[in-house]
Amino acid sequence: MDVKAGDRVELKKPHPCSNKIFTVLRVGMDFKLRCEKCGREVMVPRNKIEKNIKRILE
Repeated sequence: MDVKAGDRVELKKPHPCSNKIFTVLRVGMDFKLRCEKCGREVMVPRNKIEKNIKRILE
């Protein structure tokens, strides 16, 4: 999957604030994502995120 920093992605499972849309801040072994609704930043392992991405938004 070709995800770059700055992309917006929709995940299959929602964040605890009930939002599914995140902005990708950093890509590497881990992805750093920022929730669009509450602004919380999370680091998630690459293999977990690649399975959980529903679609890449423009």
